[in-house]
Amino acid sequence: MGRALGRFAVAAAVFGVLDGLWLGVIGRPLYDEALGDLLAAKPNAAAAAAFYVIYVVGITYFVTGPALAEESGRRALMSGALLGFVAYATWDLTNLAVIEGFPASIVAVDLAWGTVATAIASLVTYAVCRRVPALA
Repeated sequence: MGRALGRFAVAAAVFGVLDGLWLGVIGRPLYDEALGDLLAAKPNAAAAAAFYVIYVVGITYFVTGPALAEESGRRALMSGALLGFVAYATWDLTNLAVIEGFPASIVAVDLAWGTVATAIASLVTYAVCRRVPALA
């Protein structure tokens, strides 16, 4: 159980930093412009925390665990990219389908971000866990 929690903590830290930079600095102007009034004035912290916990459990269970078992950084990178693409496609394409005024222009950028961020977080988590014997 300690190994799983350690892996989770590494993945949470890496993904949290990446997504924090994206949402707070890099992508913020894009989302503000594209989503405008659809954005909440103040994000729902409980919902955001639930997303991050669930998503990082997904990274840990579906990506880094199997990649560590196979000792394959390539597996971590590719499976992370696929998980990110699927998860972000679920969000973006569902919004595009059911929310009036959801901008199609944001879909490709957000899909790319989810794919890249999850791939990087997965690979870095894998690399850190390989170097820490208690997590490998």
